[in-house]
Amino acid sequence: MHRPSVPEDLDHPEQLWARAATLAVVASALDDWDEFTWGPGGLQCWNDGSAYWWRLKLYDDGRAVLCGQDSDGSYTHSGDRQIDFLAGGPEWLPWERLRDDAQGNLFGFVYWYEDGAWARAPYPAAMPDDGLAMAMSWAAPGDEAIDEIVEHLVARTETEVDAAAAVRAFIAAARARTVGAQDISALLDAVCGQDCWYEVRPEAGLAFAAELGLTAGDRGGVPVAAP
Repeated sequence: MHRPSVPEDLDHPEQLWARAATLAVVASALDDWDEFTWGPGGLQCWNDGSAYWWRLKLYDDGRAVLCGQDSDGSYTHSGDRQIDFLAGGPEWLPWERLRDDAQGNLFGFVYWYEDGAWARAPYPAAMPDDGLAMAMSWAAPGDEAIDEIVEHLVARTETEVDAAAAVRAFIAAARARTVGAQDISALLDAVCGQDCWYEVRPEAGLAFAAELGLTAGDRGGVPVAAP
């Protein structure tokens, strides 16, 4: 990814959704991890150490919104002026929610996707970074970005395991919306040590996967459209 990031640094929204959902499912099954919530505004993540936050929302016509901030990597001001991350945004954006976030100085990046491409507001020439690469390195295009997911999740394991195959298989199932109990178990077995100190709850992971629409061939009631 570039520093600061550019629209081409982001993969297709459906790819991002499958990766984000994988992180969310694991987090829902553990006691000590990032906090994920799901609702009308999309899938949101707050890092348990307050290092970053992000929110991803997909619409039923192929549009998407991604926003967030990294506490170390996001520069939110240019001189004494707060950067307007919403400048040039299309009419269909969830403006009320976004303006509230902007007033709270919560943004380090805001991207919107329509007509097959990501876009963002123009950045000041001297802006060092927007924090996207630090908060969401796994959002980059291509299969190699999945390695970032693997590395992130395997930090939970207490034993030497090769979790890459299990993580990639789950992401594929999440993308296809065909996740079942066996997929949850395989993923958690791969990224959680057998003698780990934290409780692992596969049933909670499956329940959250169902909320996200990963088990029903749709996205929360919205049929999946191929990219």
